[in-house]
Amino acid sequence: MNASDAPGLDASLPLIGHASELSVVAWRRGRPVNAGRFLAEVRHLAALLPPGRHVLNVCTDRYHFAVGLCAALLAGKVSLLPSTQTPEVIRWLRDFTADAYCLTDDPACDIDLPRFPYPAERPRATGCWQVPRIEAARPAAIVFTSGSTGTPIAHAKSWGRLVQCVHAEAQRLGITRSHAPAVLGTVPPQHMYGFETTVLMPLHSGAALCAEKPFYPADVAAALARLPRPRMLITTPVHLRALLQAGVDLPRLALCVCATAPLEEALARQAESALGAPLLEIFGSTETGQIATRWPTREVRWELWPEVRLQWQGEQVYAQGGHVEARVAVNDIIEPLDERHFLLHGRNSDLVNIAGKRSSFGYLNHQLNAIEGVRDGAFFLRDGQPSDVGVSRLGAIVVAPGFPAAAILRELRQRIDAVFLPRPLLVAERLPRNDTGKLPQDALQALARALLQRPGR
Repeated sequence: MNASDAPGLDASLPLIGHASELSVVAWRRGRPVNAGRFLAEVRHLAALLPPGRHVLNVCTDRYHFAVGLCAALLAGKVSLLPSTQTPEVIRWLRDFTADAYCLTDDPACDIDLPRFPYPAERPRATGCWQVPRIEAARPAAIVFTSGSTGTPIAHAKSWGRLVQCVHAEAQRLGITRSHAPAVLGTVPPQHMYGFETTVLMPLHSGAALCAEKPFYPADVAAALARLPRPRMLITTPVHLRALLQAGVDLPRLALCVCATAPLEEALARQAESALGAPLLEIFGSTETGQIATRWPTREVRWELWPEVRLQWQGEQVYAQGGHVEARVAVNDIIEPLDERHFLLHGRNSDLVNIAGKRSSFGYLNHQLNAIEGVRDGAFFLRDGQPSDVGVSRLGAIVVAPGFPAAAILRELRQRIDAVFLPRPLLVAERLPRNDTGKLPQDALQALARALLQRPGR
């Protein structure tokens, strides 16, 4: 970031960071989109958007999402980015703001809000190269987390803080205008990690985002192969494991970036070997944005973003400074090493206490997934019991084609204390992971109930 572009209350920042109208902003279906055309489409959409100030941007095409985000900024609107669009969340959004409408590129979209379709018309680039600037203090997006009651909690993100964060990310990733990769993501742009890393970071580093969000391993490999070098993959541990297990031929990358869940060192090493690239892990949350990174095959410690600091108050940890909008509680177990480095020991909500013995879902899931033949697996708390009452029981579900549950249980008995053995251990075709690979406890419990009700059990 140039000194003149440093965020401040009275400062403004460019909408994109590309050097010229011919710079490649995105790749769609194997073809480049330059900055001149991108800005023409942004201005075109900004002039068409309805009067409401709040835009629920659910575009699935990442390029459409980016155009929608920038058009909303240009029109003085705020993008709403809940992590899910369930009917319950949409009903809550209608109460949260009465003027919200939905920007969608899906003709079959059935979200219960006024809908505005992404325009099919593509305007010509004007040939006038001028990048709009946005006030740094302006609210650019509102992201949402789910509290203990399941009710969304809103967190406003200003344009200046978002840009400050992704400039720091680009520096940490070694991205410059002279070394600007094509960036493919397996995570949705509406999720904070996907929003920052697959949309904002390319737009402000001179890199090029990839419009597609491939899901199946063969599609990921094909999408990467269509991109020019250098190319970068933004993914999650779950997507990465599936990609490596599929055995597809993978093109060489400049870098792989992973986040949203703990990453095992063995998986990181396997990924670096298969992709021919280093793997960087990001730590953060919806509330804070990304705040630290590490190279998991080289070190266990995490390094904080510039100007971000952690503060302890009793056992509670808070993040503050830098791009973090306000002092925010961090719901993880963190051990400080010095002012800029720390060790991460899991989430507070990850702890399990049974009969006076303590473990964590992270550790138990690691042991389960380390068993040969297990493709995916997760522990869950039976019947939603709190894990600190001393009498709760755990269950687990595995995806392990050709391996009986009894054999997996025998192996698991050698790895963990008997009080943590799952009762029952169920076998499923797949686990109910969301777009970022996470597994909500209530989804696991619902799947377990369905499996237990199957005939023959």
